[in-house]
Amino acid sequence: MEKQDSLIHLSVVYLYNQNHKKHSRMKVLVNMVILLFLTLPVLAQFEKRDSLLRLVPKAREDTSAVLLYIGIGDLYEGDKPDQAKIFYHKAINLSNKLKFDKGIIKSLTYYGGVCSLLGQYDSALIYSQKALAKARSDKDSLNIGIGLMNIGATYGFMSDYQTAVEYCLEGLKIVEGRKYNTIELQINDKLQVLYMQMSQYDKAINFGQKAVQQARQLKMPYFLAQTLSNLSMSYSGKRMSEKAVPLLNEALSISKKLGNINMEASILLNLSDVSLATGNYEALRKYCERSLLLSRELGALESEATALRALSIYYLHINNFDKAKQLLKESISISKKNNFKSEYASGLKVFSNLSFATGDFDSGEKYYRQSEEILSEMINDIISEKSANLEKKYEFEKKDIELELQKIQLHRKNTINRMLIITALTLLIISLLLYRTYKQKQKLQQQRISELEIEKQLTTTEAVLKGEEQERTRLAQDLHDGLGGMLSGIKFSMNSMKGNLVMTPDNVQAFERSMDMLDSSIKEMRRVAHNMMPEALIRFGLDTALKDFCNDINQSGALKVNYQSIGLEGVTIESTIAITLYRIVQELLNNSMKHAQAHSAIVQVTNSNNLLSVTVEDDGKGFDTSILKTNKGIGWTNIQNRVDFLKGKLDIRSKEGEGTSVQIELNG
Repeated sequence: MEKQDSLIHLSVVYLYNQNHKKHSRMKVLVNMVILLFLTLPVLAQFEKRDSLLRLVPKAREDTSAVLLYIGIGDLYEGDKPDQAKIFYHKAINLSNKLKFDKGIIKSLTYYGGVCSLLGQYDSALIYSQKALAKARSDKDSLNIGIGLMNIGATYGFMSDYQTAVEYCLEGLKIVEGRKYNTIELQINDKLQVLYMQMSQYDKAINFGQKAVQQARQLKMPYFLAQTLSNLSMSYSGKRMSEKAVPLLNEALSISKKLGNINMEASILLNLSDVSLATGNYEALRKYCERSLLLSRELGALESEATALRALSIYYLHINNFDKAKQLLKESISISKKNNFKSEYASGLKVFSNLSFATGDFDSGEKYYRQSEEILSEMINDIISEKSANLEKKYEFEKKDIELELQKIQLHRKNTINRMLIITALTLLIISLLLYRTYKQKQKLQQQRISELEIEKQLTTTEAVLKGEEQERTRLAQDLHDGLGGMLSGIKFSMNSMKGNLVMTPDNVQAFERSMDMLDSSIKEMRRVAHNMMPEALIRFGLDTALKDFCNDINQSGALKVNYQSIGLEGVTIESTIAITLYRIVQELLNNSMKHAQAHSAIVQVTNSNNLLSVTVEDDGKGFDTSILKTNKGIGWTNIQNRVDFLKGKLDIRSKEGEGTSVQIELNG
């Protein structure tokens, strides 16, 4: 079984009863799935978080720091999600700075995940889309599948179930058959939940059964409990309670073994929903009382309000009206205080039923009207001007239903209201999504233009560097073959003339000086030609050429250079890369001699794990690297252009009086 971790929130089902003898409406929360660390006990999480935080001040700006920030953010998500966003943002910035593709994808995915947990769905979509785009550009099938699934999950949160299904199905096609078993399991479970929310129960059951089977095969109890609970709700939607109850009981047993009270509370609410549907009110009471205790322990106020309301339905059923009234007041108080509008309206609707049951028809009608006012307020918050005709239809049907209320036909009115709300939400969401799609296309087009500009700059740099090397090679050949040959011929002719001439001692001395000057000219010409295009670089490769170059500097006495190479034995480096790196080292050592006034320097070339690294350090006077942001010299510009041409990373570290260290990294 592969080791793939993810942050999963168990799907929670809330009760919404219009009448204590009727089946309840279900509201399911779709989970966001991202590759994260394994779930730890709370105390262990805090201990691990503290130990990682102690590493931050010592961390260098490299890829390990990116993973450190992500790890800390993950451990903050459970109790301080806003703090988690800070660390994920640091990981995004550093990954972009380092051009660390894996880190960019991972940190964007995590940031989108925590935005979804906070209900910031627009931001979650933006960051998830960025992660998906980067994964596509890298042809990373695993992260493409995860990105599609996360976008689908976000659309599911926004109730755009059809779009959510399309993204998840596309993600499933990518991960199927690639041994990404945990991710495939989660997509199947997500599709099960989405189809259930669309009331397409047969499709939901099909995907749910696959998810349960995969969770059993992978022996992952957390996922098994989640998939069992979700599948049970699909069976419950088809009125197949005899199949739903065993699944929920198994899920409940697993949650208790895991010690996950959040999961246990959710499953208990699902069990109470099924119990209500089957008319098993004693089971309803038992499950609601336990769920209520756990919800209070967790501080889950909306679940607490739901459990109180469901428990009041039990006492209403056994005609204990005082107890039912007490529980309803608690539920309504929590909902009103915390602005749980849907739950508040549901509580008032049950209170209306209670009032009618006790013969208090005035109160029953009052609570019913209050519930309708809340629902109307919710509708007015989400319906645009384009849905004016729909609102008129709603108002007309609302009047008819109010007349039916006098005949105590509450069920039909509530059903119509729910249909209107769902229709209005669907119309509004479609409008918003069309606008969002248009804006996203604009952003993607702008991003593509930026990418083309970067490609154009790299192509121009490549042409300039290649032209420069070709010109150097031509000049070196002309100097060596042309001027060198002429000077050697002159020397030979003068040596021949010396034997045939009679010269005074003064003329002999002048002649010898001329010959010495001619020898020096030949040596200088050869040195210049060698620097322009070292023969050793062409014949023997980068390692030998750099070693000879450092030895030449040592022999000149201008600078003491220590050259080291690791992992280059038997390795052939492509000529363009070798020449470019040779020129960079030339430029850096010239800087050390001319500007840094250094006495010694170290040149180290390392080839390890498909990563080629070049480091040049000196003990010169150093400089403030911040000046490079506003005013780069020609030498540093040439170095940066060459590194960009090689698609490498350049790290310059220096302080006044402490020397300079330059590191270049290239992927093999």
